Amino acid sequence: MCISETTGNLLESCQHTGTAATQFPPVARRAFLGSLATIGIASSIASQTQAFDEPAATDATPTQPAESLIKELYASLSTKQRNDNVYAYNKKSDGGLTRHGMYNAPYGGKKIGDQYSKTQQELIDRILKAMTRDEEGYVKITRGGRFDSSNNLQGCGASFFGNATDENKYCFMFTSHHLTIRCDGNSAPGAAFAGPLYYGHSADGYSTGNVYHYQTQQVHEFFDALDSKQRKIGLTNGNPGERAPSIKFRENTANIPGIGVDQLSADQKELMQAVMQSVLSPYRQEDTDEVMEIIEHNGGMDKLRLAFYKDSDTTDSLRWHFWRIEGPGLVWNYRALPHVHTFVNIAKV
Repeated sequence: MCISETTGNLLESCQHTGTAATQFPPVARRAFLGSLATIGIASSIASQTQAFDEPAATDATPTQPAESLIKELYASLSTKQRNDNVYAYNKKSDGGLTRHGMYNAPYGGKKIGDQYSKTQQELIDRILKAMTRDEEGYVKITRGGRFDSSNNLQGCGASFFGNATDENKYCFMFTSHHLTIRCDGNSAPGAAFAGPLYYGHSADGYSTGNVYHYQTQQVHEFFDALDSKQRKIGLTNGNPGERAPSIKFRENTANIPGIGVDQLSADQKELMQAVMQSVLSPYRQEDTDEVMEIIEHNGGMDKLRLAFYKDSDTTDSLRWHFWRIEGPGLVWNYRALPHVHTFVNIAKV
C-alpha cells in the first residue's frame, strides 16, 4: 500500500499478512454501541459538534445493499467495459497495481467519466452511498462530493476484481485522490473493509476545514483525560511512517508503543470507545460490526494501544504529527500534518 502525491497511483501493495464531532442518530448509535458492548466497553458516549462545514445529513438507509448494486452494475457492463475495468480476482502485481493496493487516483488512470455511462455513474454513486453509514458518512468519505483533487465522481475510478455474479469471489474498488475503499461481499473473510483502507483530506489536519478533524478532536479529549504517567507511556518520538510498511502487523505485539486500553480507568475506556466510534462512524453497520468481531477474535479491546508521535513538525498547539491505534491484527495509522493521510489494516490473526 503506497501513496504517491505526485504520480497518483501506488507503487507497492499491502497483503493481509503480517471516526466524535459527528452525531449518531438514535437507532444507528444504539446499534454501534451494541457492537462495542460485545467487547466489554461501557456504552455511554457524549455527542460532540461537527467541525467540517458540510450539508445537513439524514439517516436514510439505502434501499439496496452495496453488494446488490455492485452486481447490478457488473451485469450492465459491455464487453469493452469488462475488458477495460474488470481484472482477475487474484491479479498479480503489474506496475504496482493489485486488488490489495491503496491508490491516490483512479486505478490505472481510468476515470469513471470516461469509462461508464451516465446511468452507470448514478449507480456507482448509489454504491458508494450504500458503503457508508448514512448521508453524513457519505459526505465525509467524498469530502463534500469534491473528492479532493479528483473534483467530482467522474474524476474518480471504479474497478472490479473477479466476476461479480452468483457466488463468485469479487471485489469492487473505488479510488480517488486520498481514497481507496472496497466492497467484496465478504469474499475475503476475516479482512475488514475487504482489505487495507486509505482515506485523507487536503485541508490542514488541525483545521476545522478538514473533514476528518473531528477524529483528532476525539483523540485530544482522550489524551487530556490521561494522567502524567499515562501520557508519558502514550507519547513517543519520531513517526510510524506511511504506506504499506506502516500497516504491517507486528510479530511481537509486546513491542507496540502507546498506552494500552488495559491500563485505563473505566472513564478513560469510555473515551477510547468514543475514539473507536469516531474513526468508524463513516462506514456502514456491517463493516463496523466486522471490525468489532475481529477485535474480539484477536483478543479484545484490552489488547489495543493508542500512541501519539511527536517530531519536528509538532508544536504545543498542534501536539502530534501522527496518532496511531495498534494491536494484534489492527493498525489505524493517522497522519494529521501537513494534511490527513490515514492507512488502515484490520484482519483476523
